Amino acid sequence: MELIKGVNVRQTKIITDERGRLAEILRSDWDIFKKFGQVYFTTAYPGVVKGWHYHKLQTDHFFCLKGMTKLVLYDSREDSPTFGKINEFFIGEHNPLLVVIPPLVYHGFKAISTEESMMINVPTELYNYEKPDEYRLDADTDEIPYDWNRNDS
Repeated sequence: MELIKGVNVRQTKIITDERGRLAEILRSDWDIFKKFGQVYFTTAYPGVVKGWHYHKLQTDHFFCLKGMTKLVLYDSREDSPTFGKINEFFIGEHNPLLVVIPPLVYHGFKAISTEESMMINVPTELYNYEKPDEYRLDADTDEIPYDWNRNDS
């Protein structure tokens, strides 16, 4: 799959033993790390779509900790060589990926497991309560050529 310009993906190594599991999600010595703003988690119930939005300043680092999530990105940057491109990632317990989303790239996600999915994000910026760096569209907008329905073909 050709990635949208500025998007990075890193396969996470899960270390298991008789006590449980451990995975490093993001390290400051990895080349994909820029800076730290904060860490938060967000969840979605099965079948729920949270999208679309983008940031002008912030880079996101998404990781699905619980369940499975369909994370979708759309490049609406007219000056980008990947303008109009969609990237679709199936991430979570069965595919532990860290997905880095640059500023100005729309993104949204849908819980696709039978249980609530939990996403962790490590954005590069602090959330500004007075002037949020978030620009939103409805999940079913005509501005993004994407259908959130399940594709069984």
